[in-house]
Amino acid sequence: MNSHPPLLTLAASSAPLIAVAVIVALVAFAFLIFMFRFLGLWIQAMVSKAPVGLMALVGMWLRKVNPRIIVLSRIQAVKAGLQISADQLETHYLSRGNVPRVVNALIAADRAKIDLAWDTACAIDLAGRDILEAVQTSVNPKVIDCPQAGSGRGTIDAVAQDGIQLRARARVTVRANLARLIGGATEETIIARVGEGIVTTIGSAITHKAVLENPDKISKVVLSKGLDAGTAFEILSIDIADIDVGENIGAKLQSDQAEADKHRFQAEAEKRRAMAVAQEQEHNADVAKNRALVVLAEAEVPKAMAEAFRNGNLGIMDYYKMKNIQADTSMRDNIAGPDDK
Repeated sequence: MNSHPPLLTLAASSAPLIAVAVIVALVAFAFLIFMFRFLGLWIQAMVSKAPVGLMALVGMWLRKVNPRIIVLSRIQAVKAGLQISADQLETHYLSRGNVPRVVNALIAADRAKIDLAWDTACAIDLAGRDILEAVQTSVNPKVIDCPQAGSGRGTIDAVAQDGIQLRARARVTVRANLARLIGGATEETIIARVGEGIVTTIGSAITHKAVLENPDKISKVVLSKGLDAGTAFEILSIDIADIDVGENIGAKLQSDQAEADKHRFQAEAEKRRAMAVAQEQEHNADVAKNRALVVLAEAEVPKAMAEAFRNGNLGIMDYYKMKNIQADTSMRDNIAGPDDK
């Protein structure tokens, strides 16, 4: 006799099937949700005649690529008449490039009849340049202030040969050169070269009046030097916006030089005076030394006289005679008075 009821036996035998069915249902539900995540993009691409495979979208997601950016960029390119594949867009995305901006730049270049290849645009974008701004600047020239606003300087200062300072401001009109955009110098180089050209042109002028009379001479000279060589831009024009007269630098320099010469001469005169004082002190020391020698010599006179008395070389009458001569000399000195001359 069977100990398990028939119902319990049936339930126990069908339990694994139910578990498998539940798992399959969950997997199918998850798959449907997963597919619906890309189904909208797939349909949008198909309707726009820019097809992107459903499995390709899944592959993008697995490669951590944003499928929406790729699909929308491809639709935009196809609608503009550009044949750019999803693989090209995905490759640039994986290279850390800005896919929408590159596509917009290519569309703008195509509309402006500018020859810009996909590889060139990607290279410019990966080089850190704003490719869309470059295309826009190529179509619509850009005006650069020289000196640049915010640089801390309002004018470019230069001195003519007559010593008068001139302060100028220029406006440079440039157009982007896409062929030289990779590796070409930026706006800062253009500003520096134009500033250097202005300073050189003003400095070579004989007088500041010649520059004020023909300020366009600065533009012509600077523009003729080919300052855009090696840069990412092509200079279309250089216009002198303003030019003012500054200080008389030549006169100021001459004044400073005269002041410096005066101090130098004063220092040399003081040096000579100090040397004269030192020499006078040396002479005074020599005089004092000689006087000391005289005193020493005079001190030997009494000794010599005493020795002469002892040896009989000097008599008493000779001594009195010498004293009379000394008294007579002293009297004459007193009568003559001190020498005031």
